[in-house]
Amino acid sequence: MASRYGAKAKEKVERAMHERKRGTLKSGSGKTVKSRKQAIAIGLSEARREGGKAPAPRKKAASRRKTKSSSGRRKSSSASSRARKSRG
Repeated sequence: MASRYGAKAKEKVERAMHERKRGTLKSGSGKTVKSRKQAIAIGLSEARREGGKAPAPRKKAASRRKTKSSSGRRKSSSASSRARKSRG
């Protein structure tokens, strides 16, 4: 079976992990990276950009929220509409 990651990906992740350990790795927003997983993701992203062998990033999970019916209100029942008609 072929390896999943190439030499360039290994080098980039290694460098990113080293920078994280020293406290010099920055994310896109400029904040210091403290998470091990984020450092790996940055290394793989850089390797992909430079054409290294690394699988495509995972797609974001679709929203699992169910949509509510229009504002969650029920239409007026026939009994209440009859009561309004008899009043006026």
